[in-house]
Amino acid sequence: MRHVPRTPAQERGATTPSLSPRTLAGPVAPASERGHNGLTDIASGAWPRLCAALQRPCPPEGLLIAVSAWCIVSANAPFWHDLHVAGAAPGVQVAFGVALVALHALLFGLFAFGRALKPVLCALLVVTALASFFATHYAVLFDVEMIHNVLRTNPAESRELLSAGLLLHVLLRGVAPAVLLALVPVRRDAIGRAAVRRVAFLLAMALLAAGALGSASQGIFSLVRADHALRYRITPGNVLVSAVRAAGERDEVPPGERQPVATDARQTTTPVMRRPRLLVLVIGETVRADHWGLNGYARDTTPQLRARGVVNFPDVSACGSSTEVSLPCMFSALGRAHYDRDAIRAQQSLLDVVARTGVTVDWLDNQSGCKGVCAGTGMETMTAAIDPAACRDGRCLDAVLVTALRQRLDTAQGDTLLVLHMLGNHGPAYFERYPETFARYRPTCTSADLARCAQPAIVNAYDNAILYADAVLGQLIDLLAARTDRDSALLYVSDHGESLGEYGLFLHGAPYAIAPAQQLQVPMVLWTAADSARSMGVDLACVATAAQAPHSHDDLFATVLGFFDIATRAYDRRRDIAGGCRTG
Repeated sequence: MRHVPRTPAQERGATTPSLSPRTLAGPVAPASERGHNGLTDIASGAWPRLCAALQRPCPPEGLLIAVSAWCIVSANAPFWHDLHVAGAAPGVQVAFGVALVALHALLFGLFAFGRALKPVLCALLVVTALASFFATHYAVLFDVEMIHNVLRTNPAESRELLSAGLLLHVLLRGVAPAVLLALVPVRRDAIGRAAVRRVAFLLAMALLAAGALGSASQGIFSLVRADHALRYRITPGNVLVSAVRAAGERDEVPPGERQPVATDARQTTTPVMRRPRLLVLVIGETVRADHWGLNGYARDTTPQLRARGVVNFPDVSACGSSTEVSLPCMFSALGRAHYDRDAIRAQQSLLDVVARTGVTVDWLDNQSGCKGVCAGTGMETMTAAIDPAACRDGRCLDAVLVTALRQRLDTAQGDTLLVLHMLGNHGPAYFERYPETFARYRPTCTSADLARCAQPAIVNAYDNAILYADAVLGQLIDLLAARTDRDSALLYVSDHGESLGEYGLFLHGAPYAIAPAQQLQVPMVLWTAADSARSMGVDLACVATAAQAPHSHDDLFATVLGFFDIATRAYDRRRDIAGGCRTG
């Protein structure tokens, strides 16, 4: 046998060192000499510990608490900011935080169980990240109506809301923690044992929430009473609770199943007895009253309407702060005065009543639909086929409505009601609502992510869009004025207003009870030729005087009935904007 000589160290009894990565790498320098390599060593040591932690089965209830805590901490900056501004003591804030974690863990625990645990929690993380972005950047409050708005947002509107900031926010605060959650193994127990543990967990969370709220009840409940919107800022509870409530509400009722309204309606005069009448009812989008030049705004955003001598209504209130609420409401016999969402959607609209009397009714839409208002009478959506020059990337500027009206005027017969639904000032991409030639006010915000723009630039883009809407309205009036074969009128009213940063709010859709005036006060104007007014027996000077009084969307129902001489018990002369000014 060949003899292998032993080294001096072996002769002294030392063992042969193992060939570990650290040994192969050579001698280790002292920490003071390693510099940044020390961080590398720490990280290399932390990674195995993290992997080991991820391999250790975690009880489902632990994940519920972890996800709940993450949501409350990472997705509620506006909520915590409001608590701080309100002067909440540190103890109150801690108690509130503990209660919210417990309540959300309880809520999650009701439907995230078994094999659905991870998918549900991962989805919640992404939804929470989405909601927190809009709550942080636009101060969006997620009540039931906002959920309806979200569910009925069309693809074009959705694309405009996409931004690099949104994607990065969702990636970091939603997708990344969801991926981490997906890697964590979950302990599996027998069904009976898991059920008992889940019930005990839910009871524990309820007791913890009650205890936390009770420990600072005076401070917490005084904050909630002082700020009614506070509960709408708690994410994701606001989204989940509002979504459940929205799901429980009645959806669109088919036209044939809707309750008839004003069944006694009939025309007291017809085109056989007089000239045919044409009312062009223009529904504006997201235009607020205090940026309307005719209302005294510092900028003359309505030069075309001013030149055409329209009757301006300076004090008009909207039915709601969103299209989803305002459109059905303003075309309803109930209105805001007797507002009931389900009742309104279960009834026929003003358009059904008018059409039943023999008046031709059409809805020309350049927005997101009629929200069920025109379900019984039909709707034509504006496309590039009508006016290619006005359309691009699947969306048309409001000039397309001018072309559509010109085509309808050539074929209209008898009494006609045409509803034109404008794209208007729909946000947040105000800069895409007008041609470059209307960019009078600069610099303009050219991003749909309003957080990237200074407020003056946002206002400039918004005002430019009003300036363009004014030009479109001027062209519509000119088309009507050129026709002498009928008595014509144009009535314009916006569906709701818009917040442009006041009180930290952007866009619209705030709960009606707490919505600011910027979202609820809207412009309204009436135009009719002098000879048409005389033919219809309307004193325009009287209407101009009456216009100075407060008005609202609730006036629309009676005003349209009055224009076409439709008599019914549902007609309220006091609500007709020309009701007290008819000489006939």
